[in-house]
Amino acid sequence: MSKTTNKFSPEVRSRAVRLVLDHEHEHSSRWAAIMSVAAKIGCTAQTLSEWTKRTEIDAGRRAGVPTDMAAKLKALERENRELRQANEILRKASAYFAMAELDRRSRT
Repeated sequence: MSKTTNKFSPEVRSRAVRLVLDHEHEHSSRWAAIMSVAAKIGCTAQTLSEWTKRTEIDAGRRAGVPTDMAAKLKALERENRELRQANEILRKASAYFAMAELDRRSRT
């Protein structure tokens, strides 16, 4: 996912995708339909192509990871990374305090 701001609202995106899918048969190819609609709404053909692919994936008509599953996976990966960092901190703290205890015992 890009870090840029979204210029187009979800309503405009869904309408553009619907236009591509509804009028695809009027063009020689899907790409021709995408080019036509993209010129009308003011986005790039590549962007509209990605929106169309994402819509088909989310609807189950194309292979891929649906948006909601991708978001869950990303959240789980972030949580896993945070837990690994916490475990590493605890492991190092435990080793530090164990060494301090051994050092204290050896002095007495």
